[in-house]
Amino acid sequence: MLCTRITNARILTMDPDHPVAHDLGIWHGRIVGLDEAVTSLPAREVVDLQGATVLPGFIDSHVHLAWTGLKAASPTLAGCERIEDALAVVAEAVSRSSAPGAWVHVGGYDQRALGRHLTAADLDRVAHGRKVFLMHTSGHACVVSTAVLDLLPADVPHDDGVLVESAMGAVRRLRLPYSQEELADAVEYAGRRCLSEGITACAEAGIGGGLLGHSPVELGAYQLLRDQGRLPLRVQLMPGADTLRPVGAHERDGIPRGLDLGLRTGFGDDWLSVGALKIYTDGGMMARTAALTEPYEGTDQRGQLQADPDHLASLIVDGHLAGWQLAVHAIGDRAADLALDALERAQALRPRPDARHRVEHAGLIRPDQLPRFARLGLSAVVQPNFLRYFGDDYATIMGPGRAPWMYRGRGFLDHGITLVGSSDRPVTDGSPLRAVQFMVERASTSGRLIGPEEGITVDEALRAYTVAGAYACRWDDTAGSLSPGKRADLVVLGDDPRRVDTSRIGAIEVVATYVDGHEATEGHTP
Repeated sequence: MLCTRITNARILTMDPDHPVAHDLGIWHGRIVGLDEAVTSLPAREVVDLQGATVLPGFIDSHVHLAWTGLKAASPTLAGCERIEDALAVVAEAVSRSSAPGAWVHVGGYDQRALGRHLTAADLDRVAHGRKVFLMHTSGHACVVSTAVLDLLPADVPHDDGVLVESAMGAVRRLRLPYSQEELADAVEYAGRRCLSEGITACAEAGIGGGLLGHSPVELGAYQLLRDQGRLPLRVQLMPGADTLRPVGAHERDGIPRGLDLGLRTGFGDDWLSVGALKIYTDGGMMARTAALTEPYEGTDQRGQLQADPDHLASLIVDGHLAGWQLAVHAIGDRAADLALDALERAQALRPRPDARHRVEHAGLIRPDQLPRFARLGLSAVVQPNFLRYFGDDYATIMGPGRAPWMYRGRGFLDHGITLVGSSDRPVTDGSPLRAVQFMVERASTSGRLIGPEEGITVDEALRAYTVAGAYACRWDDTAGSLSPGKRADLVVLGDDPRRVDTSRIGAIEVVATYVDGHEATEGHTP
């Protein structure tokens, strides 16, 4: 007897052997058959979807769950367009702080909306001696008050309280760590937001270290959720590269650096596992720190690498030698050159044809770099909603010659490169459906077309959030398509993205999300 039979549905399986079905059978969290194979079987529960569309649960291959939850609980400068309005938000947050020594965190900071960066002097006007920390919405910069600057080592660079990239990390280390309970609550909140958008699995892009780690024991927060039955969706965790340290392994193992006990990609189970090793090479376009070969339009600035190029390359090579799948953050084309060179060297030293290394963001990729991506078997993990919401600004700072190279679609696919969809939540909107719409239209919210020749089909865009996401996260044997034997993770939509006008895809209702064959609203947890 089946546990559940879903019937009277338009099921888009993403499986070329059986692309569309009307019935789907579930037994103990797994799909056991489609259509005639299950239609006549008895089931404890029969769910009549009355013609609704069903897809595999979306996979968001690059998110920041803890940051999402913590940001949601913090005051925000989002929507502020005047310096005085921003300082009023900070003043209100300061007034609610409990003690003179307390940290005051405010999110949603973006100098572009204000016309200039805030400074430590600005913050001091309302800080009353408090340690004020404004987090840039990109995650690649911050602004702090003088009370914070006074705690920093003298060699940490800043510009009137504005710190970027590794300098920002010095500030974060003053505040860290968050407790596991704080992080668990934040992750649970973010995970339920994901479920509401049809996402059933995701990859947390950096824990324990790096720019966005929150605690040296951060993995324990996810285990705490799992132990308490509160983990809303499947999560793969990417340790930050700076969590590696020299290990005394046998010389034949060839592991120069690693995590304790040799822990690496693949450890865990279907609900919680260790994924790729996250390595940052450059910054971001919003903060103007993505590393470019040519300057940002109208400036002489080319962004920056996170560290000495040789150091970054050695991290990539050592991670590969230690057996990790690598997730290399590279937004600018200069950072991509570094990543490609290091990955090529790593594969020459120890060939691993199925390493499935990934380039996170791949924000500006020149035409000559595409064949190298393909030769190395890399996946491009892009964030389409970046251009949907920030595309006007990005296209302006790249100029007409480079704008079509941003967050490519067609260029990757035509070179045989696996194109993977993701959000980088909470940097911007996490909706896969709105991202799918952009991947087809290549239009920002203002209607500006950005590299329209990089547009792809609806089927290809849906594949980026299902089949390709499963491949990039090494879940392809259990997820990504609604095929017999795979997990019964699926999303029910109010309409078929392939049949509606492209401009309506982002507004399609997410009717229900199922994980392990149970509707998420029923409170099912592992």
